[in-house]
Amino acid sequence: MGWSNEEQLLCVQESGDVLVYDMFGAYLKTFNMGQEVRDTKVSKAQFFPNPVGVGLAVITTTNRMFLVSNVLEPKVRPMPDLPRASEPISSWCVLSTGILVCRDKEIYKCQQGETRAVLMRPEIKNPYTQILSITASQNGKHVAFFTDSGILWIGSADFKTTYSEIDTGFIKQPKELMWCGSQAVVGHWDDILCIYGSKGQSVQYPYDGPFHLIQEIDCVRVLSETTHELVQKVPFVVEKIFRINSTAPGSYLLEASRQFQSHSHRADEYIRLVKPDLPNAVQDCIDAASFEFSPDVQKKLIRAAQFGKCFFVDHELTEHFVKTCRWMRVLNSVRDPKIAIPLTSTQLTHLTEKVLLDRLIWRRLHCLAGYIASHLHMKDGKTRVLSHWACYKVTQPHLDNESAAREIGEKLRNVPGISYTMIAMKAAEKGRKALAIKILEYETHSKLQVPLLLSLGEGPTALLKATASGDTDLINIVLLHLKEKMGKREFELTIRGFSLAHALYIKYCANNNREALRQVYVQEDDFQGQAATHIRDAIDQTNPGSIEASLISARECYKKGKNDLGVSTCEDARKLCKQQSSLQETYGSSFVGLSLHDTVRKLLEQGEIKLADKLRSEYKMPDRRYWWLRILTLAESDDWAELDKFSKSKKSPVGYEPFVDACLKYCKHEEALKYLPRCADDIKVKYYVKAGYYEEAAEVAFEQKDMSALLYVQNKCPLNESTKHAKIASLLERLPTKK
Repeated sequence: MGWSNEEQLLCVQESGDVLVYDMFGAYLKTFNMGQEVRDTKVSKAQFFPNPVGVGLAVITTTNRMFLVSNVLEPKVRPMPDLPRASEPISSWCVLSTGILVCRDKEIYKCQQGETRAVLMRPEIKNPYTQILSITASQNGKHVAFFTDSGILWIGSADFKTTYSEIDTGFIKQPKELMWCGSQAVVGHWDDILCIYGSKGQSVQYPYDGPFHLIQEIDCVRVLSETTHELVQKVPFVVEKIFRINSTAPGSYLLEASRQFQSHSHRADEYIRLVKPDLPNAVQDCIDAASFEFSPDVQKKLIRAAQFGKCFFVDHELTEHFVKTCRWMRVLNSVRDPKIAIPLTSTQLTHLTEKVLLDRLIWRRLHCLAGYIASHLHMKDGKTRVLSHWACYKVTQPHLDNESAAREIGEKLRNVPGISYTMIAMKAAEKGRKALAIKILEYETHSKLQVPLLLSLGEGPTALLKATASGDTDLINIVLLHLKEKMGKREFELTIRGFSLAHALYIKYCANNNREALRQVYVQEDDFQGQAATHIRDAIDQTNPGSIEASLISARECYKKGKNDLGVSTCEDARKLCKQQSSLQETYGSSFVGLSLHDTVRKLLEQGEIKLADKLRSEYKMPDRRYWWLRILTLAESDDWAELDKFSKSKKSPVGYEPFVDACLKYCKHEEALKYLPRCADDIKVKYYVKAGYYEEAAEVAFEQKDMSALLYVQNKCPLNESTKHAKIASLLERLPTKK
């Protein structure tokens, strides 16, 4: 078993499953170390700290090794195999990215990314036959191992440097062996705690009764039946200030502060001694205060630092002073026995303020967590605390829904970034649907509020919130959900009370389900809408019989709606469809589905002038449109003689400009010349120019006595046409005299 930085209990099972519980024993989740671990079973497991959190390493019964760097985001990585893998392992430990494995006298280093284990060869003078225990410092730079001859070897993690070899006087394997920071190793034999320095120093502490050791980044915790102690190397800055006969600047500044508090003139003498190094002295006192556990000693050091700051100005040091005071208040508050989180300043720096806040939250110490978040000016800290408080509040069964929702709403009203949806989801998970709905009333973001209301079965309420937001995408989501969950009649009755939702549903049906749209129109006696759906059916059909049936249905709907224009239009369309069907059978080409315009044009293209003229007359096609069609089809068929004949049949309702355009489209300039004199006077000059007849255009402009038209012709005439330019110039000269 082990703990994550978030104080979640991790239990490794033989199958490789890792069960995760909160500190109150509530199950959270499970992750697995992989199929191979499941098949071969776990024989050994170790949790280890690293820069990204807490990792886990396991060894199977077949001595295969697997490692997870972060239990919060488990990614299982296999480690290189040991040679002679079937031989038993005597001891092992984990580095941040690898594993040290001992087998009798041999030490193998299995590193991530390597293909095989590397045999390490430490230089050790004292003979031995087996390594009983091995441990690595938390920074991964140092290693210590204990042999069956009672020797403790301390050295570098690459085993190239030996710091010391110490005869411990113990032969049997220690119950626990671990590093205390990075400069000493702690061993546990029976009821004796032994500390060994990297330079060979040693000290022993006997205990009355059993105890247990816990390795930390800068110390070792000693838990006995009655006490919780920290074994830690005295920080260098604390040693400098408090050692006997110290001449360190910080020590002088502390003494100067004491004398000043006693109103003694000697304070000035000490200040004069330390004045050249006063900034360093202040810095040392601040740092030493952060390492101390005693509030009284902290106050003395902080007073000394504050006293020293009065003699110079340093904004960075002042900021550091304020920040340290804040951290010390936080540390002192969580070290209180009622809170029971005895962290050192180094541990807090390593864990970060966010992790500390999470630990308080998981302990349900929301009030203290809120004060700390405000005191440290943590961004979103108060929001996180109150969000968790609210989520915890909704799980309390003794609170009634009304009071719980009101208390949560009042407490969180002015807190930015609060997600009421998340709190409501927590209430819903606990089976408190009514409370969840009440909490959602405080949610201001409809996109978060509406989906949860739908999942809670509050369709009408969700539709009300969606329509109030005016978000059409959100309304459509609600409509589709309600359509799927409700009966047809209930759904239609529900949306009828929401005009925007009803309009969007009609739009949706128009694009996706015409039959459903028709049913809506039927229920509302909307005959115009019903007719429109039948007309769309007719447009989509290709079978003449189906088209005619749809048009008849549309005609009947228009009759009921007293729309005479619609009735006559549908009847004309039906008759046209019938005629198109007959034409299709006669000519063998597709007519059904064409408009009147396209039908007449197709007949003209096939030379059926009389039939086209009959349709024109029957359906009252405007003369202008018919003449346009005749002009276009004759030009396309290259029948210029017939076009000329048609132009003389009677006065053109579209003028003669379309004749010119048709001729020019097919580069028939000579044909175009036939129609140019008959063009309207106001645009005749432009059409002559368009056809390339610049001299004729100039003469027309001259006859019309239009100076601007003559200038227009002169401007459009190509520069290489000198004769034409001369004539135009002559006309320009003559025009004023004629006036």
